[in-house]
Amino acid sequence: MPELPEVETVKETLKKQILNQKILDVVVNYPNIIEKPSVEEFIKKIKNQTIIDIKRRGKWLLFELNDYYLLSHLRMEGKYYIKNFDDEVTKHQHVIFKFKDFELRYNDTRKFGRMYLLDKKDAYNTKPLNELGYEPWDSKLNSDYLKEKYKNKKLPIKTVLLDQSIIVGIGNIYADEVLYLSKINPYKKANTLTNEELNNIIKNTKVVLEKAIQLGGTTIKSYTSSEGVHGKFQNELLVHTKEECPNCHKKITKVKINGRGTYYCEDCQK
Repeated sequence: MPELPEVETVKETLKKQILNQKILDVVVNYPNIIEKPSVEEFIKKIKNQTIIDIKRRGKWLLFELNDYYLLSHLRMEGKYYIKNFDDEVTKHQHVIFKFKDFELRYNDTRKFGRMYLLDKKDAYNTKPLNELGYEPWDSKLNSDYLKEKYKNKKLPIKTVLLDQSIIVGIGNIYADEVLYLSKINPYKKANTLTNEELNNIIKNTKVVLEKAIQLGGTTIKSYTSSEGVHGKFQNELLVHTKEECPNCHKKITKVKINGRGTYYCEDCQK
């Protein structure tokens, strides 16, 4: 599933390909992808809009147009492909944006991805963007903030780290890596973390995500940023999917915490 580093990689890849392109038409083959407005209004409004910039907020792609923001969440397996007009349209290419010389096709095998077309002035003050927590690099993300957010959270910290209303962008793979570097057991209740542990989470979230962004994200079977563009962070994983702890060389424990596959070292993360 694409997380913050993967979405950042998609953003940068698309910026090299579609900036300043005018959307001449759009074809929606699977209407449920369009969350807001209606499909008819979506098509009407987006025609003749130019892609001025592409931004990211959490795991959302924000295509800045003349009058709107097109928000796109890739969910499990969403991808964007540049195609020629005469390339075959496959059954998984659900939304097709037509430009002068090529098409941008949104491909989603699972059909879980969602798009919103919102007025620029309202985009950051309405769902889904106004429900998001701080970016990992926000200066307001500190131990006091986390202490307040976690004070009533009796859930395992692994689960709470995935809560996008607190910190955005931490997905399952990266949560395992952050907790390993922070030497925190994933079962530890969020409301019992010390200030030192909270600061370690903040520090190591930045370390992990920055390195993942530099390496283009983590390529897994359900994610590539574009055809021929693959991430390399999977080669740097310390604990997730690993058999042996790189520190103490004991066997890595794999469990499910609230349904999410979780890897940790019982010795290093007591």
